[in-house]
Amino acid sequence: MPDYAALAETIRALTHGETDEIALMATLASEIHWSDDRFDWTGFYRVTAPEVLKIGPYQGGHGCLVIPFARGVCGAAARTGQVQLVPDVDAFPGHIACASSTRSELVLPVHDRNGRLIGVLDIDSDQPDAFTAQDAEALAAILAETFGAVG
Repeated sequence: MPDYAALAETIRALTHGETDEIALMATLASEIHWSDDRFDWTGFYRVTAPEVLKIGPYQGGHGCLVIPFARGVCGAAARTGQVQLVPDVDAFPGHIACASSTRSELVLPVHDRNGRLIGVLDIDSDQPDAFTAQDAEALAAILAETFGAVG
């Protein structure tokens, strides 16, 4: 498990004063991805139209380009506003297999300072049951601090 306190401090230092969402997403995708070997694909899907996510900055192999809110783990996080911690993607109804190597997934909604959903952070692992509630809590705190969401 990453040292989330150190990761948060690094991200805080790298993003200090930055307000551009794409620049922030790119920096977080890189820093989070390289912080833990469990993270096989790390990236953002951005809300670009009503009920539509499009790929944003990421680290890893190719991702799906478009994900509707109605489909997959990312869509579920966007649609419900809830963290999706999926220990076995094959058991998730409607899972979209962007990469055949993905075994488990953690997806967190990302909100701006006004509470508007701007996207989701998607982390895939090639290991089953790779993520914990501690991962979700620590990453949610980093997202809230970085993008200015309250709570």
